Amino acid sequence: MPGDQTTPDLALLRKEYGAIGLDESDVDPDPWVQWQRWYDDATAAGIHEPNAMILSTVDADGAPSSRTVLLKGVAPDRPDDGFTFFTNTASRKGRALAHESLCALLFPWHPLERQVRVEGLAIPLDAAVVQAYFSSRPRGSQLGAWASPQSRVVSGRGELEQAYRDAEARFDGQDVPVPPTWGGYRVRPATFEFWQGRQGRLHDRIHYGRASSGWDVTRLAP
Repeated sequence: MPGDQTTPDLALLRKEYGAIGLDESDVDPDPWVQWQRWYDDATAAGIHEPNAMILSTVDADGAPSSRTVLLKGVAPDRPDDGFTFFTNTASRKGRALAHESLCALLFPWHPLERQVRVEGLAIPLDAAVVQAYFSSRPRGSQLGAWASPQSRVVSGRGELEQAYRDAEARFDGQDVPVPPTWGGYRVRPATFEFWQGRQGRLHDRIHYGRASSGWDVTRLAP
């Protein structure tokens, strides 16, 4: 707020990144191998939810939006490679992906001064894959999927809690089926970018783009 002396001057907030860099000779020619290395590093470092990734989409009005989703599978086998996540397909992101399947992912591993950016195509998952994952979820999460009209306006918390109780009663004593508006996607990358923070803001950015055979590896200016 104006005049609030406890509010930091955002223009003065900065962090000098480390000297450890990322050279073209350091990375694997296969971005999936390189991603797995960095994911393993993030896990070993104890980063909270290293599988959290920011998904960005564009809707029918051309409006962009971003949100955090959880990576639930990695399939590096061509031609069906991709990052897998699950969601309500009638949500804002689901409606956006139905209009425009091109999307972007970001893995923000800030404690390691690293990011991985991915751009690609979101492909709906087969019903059998969706069923298998949904069946593995805790029952409370299954009921929550029925209770929440994700991204829709609700009157208040009470409406959601009542919908949850209704779902509990509806499926009492039986397995919870997959809701008709619940599914998943596999994002097949067209590009990867591995970002490593460096001193003086001369960050390292190693870019992979699909080629006729394998991947082209290039360096981008920070």
